[in-house]
Amino acid sequence: EAECAYTLFVVAIFWLTEALPLAVSALLPAFMFPLFGIMESKEVASAYFKDFHLLLMGVICLATSIEKWNFHKRVALRMVMLVGVNPAWLTLGFMVSCSFLSMWLSNTSAAAMVMPIVEAVAQQITTADAEADMLEMSYSNGSTNLALELDGECENSDWTEKGKQVNGYDNDMSSTVCTIEKENEKEKEQVFYILTKQNLPPAETGRKSREDKYSGIFKVMCLCIAYSATIGGLTTITGTSTNLIFAEHFNTRYPDCKCINFGSWFILSIPITVVILVLSWVWLQWLFLGFDFKSMFKCGKKKTAREEASAKVIQEEYKKLGPMSYPEIVTLILFILMTLLWFTREPGFIPGWSSLFPKYKGYATDSTTALVIGLLFFIIPAKTLSRTSNGESTAYGYTPLITWKEFQSCMPWEIAILVGGGFALADGCEVSKLSAWVASKLTPLGSLPLWLIILISCLIVTSVTEVASNPATITIFLPILSPLAEAIHVNPLFILIPATLCTSFAFLLPVANPANAIVFSYGHLTVMDMVKAGLGINIIGVAVVMLGIMTWIVPIFDLYTYPSWAPI
Repeated sequence: EAECAYTLFVVAIFWLTEALPLAVSALLPAFMFPLFGIMESKEVASAYFKDFHLLLMGVICLATSIEKWNFHKRVALRMVMLVGVNPAWLTLGFMVSCSFLSMWLSNTSAAAMVMPIVEAVAQQITTADAEADMLEMSYSNGSTNLALELDGECENSDWTEKGKQVNGYDNDMSSTVCTIEKENEKEKEQVFYILTKQNLPPAETGRKSREDKYSGIFKVMCLCIAYSATIGGLTTITGTSTNLIFAEHFNTRYPDCKCINFGSWFILSIPITVVILVLSWVWLQWLFLGFDFKSMFKCGKKKTAREEASAKVIQEEYKKLGPMSYPEIVTLILFILMTLLWFTREPGFIPGWSSLFPKYKGYATDSTTALVIGLLFFIIPAKTLSRTSNGESTAYGYTPLITWKEFQSCMPWEIAILVGGGFALADGCEVSKLSAWVASKLTPLGSLPLWLIILISCLIVTSVTEVASNPATITIFLPILSPLAEAIHVNPLFILIPATLCTSFAFLLPVANPANAIVFSYGHLTVMDMVKAGLGINIIGVAVVMLGIMTWIVPIFDLYTYPSWAPI
């Protein structure tokens, strides 16, 4: 037990400090266990590649195709176009689209995909503001005839040129104003009055407050991407590496329990994700912009210059994508097929497709589906046969939807080895009886109320994950929390589910997870902005998880009953 505890301690220190790359530290048990006489080398080696790795490979095939053919951009832009360009709704649109992508791709990929679109919108807002500033300055400098001044501005070629090709996007702000003027003199004055009142405070005193407001909007947009990429990943077993590690650890430790699969996890986590997402949106709005319900839900309100600019850049970006290409359509079909096969394998309330193989119950898992669909990405060609005018098919070089080289560039090998190291440690803890020793020491905790035990484990995990990587944190804590649940005679899911969800709550620091780092690199945020916002979302997250585990998750797994599949 002591030798295994020493190995665990050394690996945990290396993971927490990241003195060595995470994957390199994960290889330490491969030579320490045989040298200490805990496990044979071939036994340790077999722990490094499990069902989890096959599932990961299948999912990465899908993610590679989505990224290669720009399907993610179409999804993100379409979702944002649906919600409109009011800053609050625009932010919610970005959050929903980023969360949706994060369910199927890694959190890092989702943030990296959506962030350039957010940056383009932010740049366009700045441009619209600069043009509105020019209008305001010309007005405040004593123009007695507003109509003449504006007509002059419109005819001035310099002014029209300034509205074009800023940061690579057309900005039609000036031409819009001109068109309105020419239609009706009175209407034009009203439009300019609205622009001045709503968007442009008096020249000298207002510019600073407007800059502060825009700065707040940029901060909210950036933070909403960082946080929604993480929150969306909670929803599916494949959405984040911590969920996958939990599922593999749980199914290995409790092989008789068939309760954790894609469908059951989705049902328990979707309400948690939706509630955290909405509350996070409200919190970020209130923190940086103030929450004005009246202006948000006011119907028929004229769009401000900023909103016009946002709508324009999103529409321009969507037009650039053109119609859906053949590879995008195939990727969408395979994506839907993979999701349907995951949901219908063992839905619980009706027999799934796995019941078609009664002799081989439990043989097919989620990784079977992922691999079958993943294989198709390497077989289906990326081009269709085109026919010439005389009806003959033109030959072309066969290229599949994704190549092995593209798959390798997307495959997170570091996570794969890190998870393998975690499984090796878990096996070592079992073989050396360290788990049993830890369980015996934790038994006195059984005198505490159950909700307090769950809350303490959630808070500890949430604190550690801010300074350590999420996969390393969950890998360290799962072998400790499982024996704890068994020792106090509580359904292990009661403690493991909230701890797994809380491991993803790395919201405080730019270095806490890669999605935060990507967003921080754009330069709109300070560390204190992230700490201030992240603290609130951490509290929201833990509170919602506690609410879920004590209410609607209980009947799903019959949590108040100690199960037959757990050791006594």
